Amino acid sequence: MRIGILGTGDVGRALGNAFLATGHEVKMGSREAANEKAAAWAKQAGARASGGTFADAAKFADAAILATAWSGTESALRMAGPENFAGKLVIDATNPLKFTPGRPPELAVGHTDSGGEQVQRWLSSARVVKAFNTVGYGMMFKPDLPGGPPDMFICGNDDAAKKTVVEILKSFGWETIDIGGIEGSRLLEPLCMLWVGYAMRTNTRTHAFKLLRK
Repeated sequence: MRIGILGTGDVGRALGNAFLATGHEVKMGSREAANEKAAAWAKQAGARASGGTFADAAKFADAAILATAWSGTESALRMAGPENFAGKLVIDATNPLKFTPGRPPELAVGHTDSGGEQVQRWLSSARVVKAFNTVGYGMMFKPDLPGGPPDMFICGNDDAAKKTVVEILKSFGWETIDIGGIEGSRLLEPLCMLWVGYAMRTNTRTHAFKLLRK
């Protein structure tokens, strides 16, 4: 597939490298076509990697990855052009985090709404699936843990889109648990806060979640 990534931070670069490693083409989008981070990443990543604007990445994509900071997410989608996502799978890896100096991050939205639901409303003709938001970027590809493959929880309204995400996650070394419609983001985004809280208390970034069954 051709993968468009919106965002040039740690998550965007980690997922871009993962898609390249599994045989896809990747275009990393940012606010400006000459973004230094995107250009440096593409130069290092090889012939199947390229950079461009948010709109370039959205037009290029068979499937798009949303990996922006929450504060800039709606703006990034407007710049990309919602029409360029029509009918496409959009994997929402964001968390609606609010940062206050001297305090741990907090969720900016929750209980009766979620970031995932807002993304689906902003991209009403896209097929949004929440994924990759409950683990650190260093563990997103081929996580090697003593307890075996961890579980990635996903949610979204389109079953075919979620099936594609399950296959992507399998190629990335994950098992998947589908928790239902996009409103499940109201649960998965707080799960990110559990991951972050444990990371801050233990100064570690090498943990992930797994649902145990009998």
